[in-house]
Amino acid sequence: MNVNVVGSGYVGTTLAGCLAEMGHEVTAIDIDESVVETINEGRAPLHEPGLDELLAEHVGSRLRATTSYADLADADLTFLAIGTPSRPDGSIDLGPLSAAAEMVGEALSGIDGDREHLVVVKSTITPPGLDRIREALATGLGDVAGDVELATNPEFLREGTAVADFQDPDKVVFGTESASALAALEELYAPLIESTDSPVVRTDPETAMLIKYANNAFLATKISLANDLGNVSKEFGLDAYEVMEAVGLDDRIGAQFLRSGVGWGGSCFPKDVNALISSAREVGYEPPLLTAAVEVNDRQPERLLALLDEHVDVAGQRVAVLGLAFKPGTDDVRNSRAIPLIEGLLERGAVVVGYDPVATETMREVFPGTEIEYADSAADALAGASGAVVATDWDEFTALDGEFDAMAEPVVVDGRRIIERREGITYEGLTW
Repeated sequence: MNVNVVGSGYVGTTLAGCLAEMGHEVTAIDIDESVVETINEGRAPLHEPGLDELLAEHVGSRLRATTSYADLADADLTFLAIGTPSRPDGSIDLGPLSAAAEMVGEALSGIDGDREHLVVVKSTITPPGLDRIREALATGLGDVAGDVELATNPEFLREGTAVADFQDPDKVVFGTESASALAALEELYAPLIESTDSPVVRTDPETAMLIKYANNAFLATKISLANDLGNVSKEFGLDAYEVMEAVGLDDRIGAQFLRSGVGWGGSCFPKDVNALISSAREVGYEPPLLTAAVEVNDRQPERLLALLDEHVDVAGQRVAVLGLAFKPGTDDVRNSRAIPLIEGLLERGAVVVGYDPVATETMREVFPGTEIEYADSAADALAGASGAVVATDWDEFTALDGEFDAMAEPVVVDGRRIIERREGITYEGLTW
């Protein structure tokens, strides 16, 4: 099939590369000329394992990038993969997505009367927000004679494993209002579904989007419950990991997302949970459990710093922050737990030095080099430090050993259970 993907962030670029891998002809559309140029060079504009290889293989044959909407009507489907950033009150900003939908409508306004075109929302938006996107699309279309319909196809991709998640999904969700729209999506995904035997959920567009929100809200709440129980375990002098390992053996619960620590971050969990809370409040419902999940998560970094305070006064002292990305395998620092840790250390008067294998440059946008120092290695970050905190569980941190000997005061507070206890260091686990 011939497919457009509007928006070349994490979701859009992964979608474009994976659809090309499935054999479709894909045009990636983005307003950022530097992003378009990077994709056309066969490189991803972001760090995502496996994505560079897909682009390098398919750019110039089945995949191209452009800033133009001119040829959009020649395709069978157009995906909208535009970001929906959070507002201060937790609600999502639909402005960029609405603008893109209207531009897509304008590009389709000259479509032949006997042709159909499906516009598919891949962006994460609350169910009530779909009406605004429909209106924007209709505004752009005007009196178009062709048949243009809106559908939803939420993504369930994890940064750091997005390509693998797309190619072997737990489920595929189609939100459509007609048999023809459903048939188009099933034809598009047929190679993937047939090769993986992935379950397919067929529903209406609004329900499909709530499935996405419910999915992330459940996982975020599960982590926050594990963290809350972990905090209780720590106060009892017990190891939360031993407790939750046994709890995870219950097949009603499962072992995933029970690793307690400094909390969840990234672009999805915080934004989606807050958006769901905000949307519920707009219709008069106060969701206490979701609110509590956010509150528990927000407290975890300060609990970690309180443990550091028990061992060292960091005012005027060098403190290493190991890990800046919100999770390993990505350079994304959005809502990274390293951010409140750094803020708390700066408030205490510490001299902060951060290290991450891939996320240093993206963190510079949050904390310029004038505020904190950035090291080229974990060893450089630890050298001369009076304390260290672990914010991201990169595998390379498991190999740290003699590097701690270069610390002025070897105090390590681990928020991810990635450092092994050893003689010669004062070690604190956040919930163990």
